[in-house]
Amino acid sequence: MIGRRQQVALAFTAVLAAGAACQNHAREESGHAAPSGSATARGFTLVATGDVLPHTSVIDRAAYDSGEGGFDFRPMLSGVQPVVSRADLALCHMETVYGADGQYSGFPSFKSPPQIAQGLVATGYDGCSTASNHSLDDGTAGIRRTLDAMDRAGLRHAGTARTEAESRSVTILKAGPARVAHLAYTFGGDVRPPAGRPWAVSHIDAGRIIADARAARKAGADVVVVSVHWGTEWQEEPDRLQVGLAQRLTAAATDGRPDIDLILGTHAHVPQAYEKVNGTWVIYGMGDQIAGQMYNAQGVRDPRGNESTIGRFTFAPPVRPGDRWEVRKAEFIPQLYDLDAGRVVDVNRAIADGAGLEGVRDRIRDVVLSRGAAKDGLVMGE
Repeated sequence: MIGRRQQVALAFTAVLAAGAACQNHAREESGHAAPSGSATARGFTLVATGDVLPHTSVIDRAAYDSGEGGFDFRPMLSGVQPVVSRADLALCHMETVYGADGQYSGFPSFKSPPQIAQGLVATGYDGCSTASNHSLDDGTAGIRRTLDAMDRAGLRHAGTARTEAESRSVTILKAGPARVAHLAYTFGGDVRPPAGRPWAVSHIDAGRIIADARAARKAGADVVVVSVHWGTEWQEEPDRLQVGLAQRLTAAATDGRPDIDLILGTHAHVPQAYEKVNGTWVIYGMGDQIAGQMYNAQGVRDPRGNESTIGRFTFAPPVRPGDRWEVRKAEFIPQLYDLDAGRVVDVNRAIADGAGLEGVRDRIRDVVLSRGAAKDGLVMGE
């Protein structure tokens, strides 16, 4: 396997009870974190990436790369492994569910090989959001199969659930000295709750998200990260739902401390802007990290569907216990999924090696900075 960071993410689980009066306690599965604000506390880096959406061509490429009759997604992701593996915490978005007994498929009903979870872990990812408009492509059996495979691989998950109790839980991951809660939700769309299991997929509801974030904080989370599958496909500008929800979520606070520390958006298939809203960083859309040949709403092949960004945020510990962990550095790194090679490409690194990708980099940069993020300190990272 490709080597992972020395700091392996440690998981906690805390049961969320309804309402502000819930009494939560996080269960630490392993390891110990330094108390927030202590003299020994250091900061941490978090990286996040966009939709993993394996079309049939992507599945075929992983089969070819295996060479042993299986599927190997590690070569596909090797180009971004250096960035991902060096972070204290790395989060992805697993948009599809996993198939069974070799029955795998791409669009429109996605069922991916479970080996992709192993590839993500080998690349350095610690957890993935799993709530999307494809979460029920194979019913609740697909959710169970996916989360089981992630558990076996050691890849944490948020946004879908096998049981009602699991749906009321929040995943908390270790990032250096900090405990980071990861919550995930999707728009309703064509994801209709299965009969008797309305909790199988977490849907966007501002009140619920804020309540969950507050409960996660009570459970011991130092930082709360919310992944949202939202927006209008193929639209680079965030839509009214995205802008309105971002405003409401980032305005929520308890005793003067924001309830949510970072928002990570997926779904639009194209990179969207980063923006600091009410003092909190929001990525409206990271784009597709992995996807086959993409066709836009007009049915035209659109290369933007294979472009994306890595968001990288460096958090500093609070000066006083109970204060917010502050983002001291915000960066984006442009990515491209090379359809011919079947590889995720770090665009900046490829340009340094002589690849003619300046146009791709500039297009992504212009979109990312289109809502004034540069004035708030967002820079393009290496």
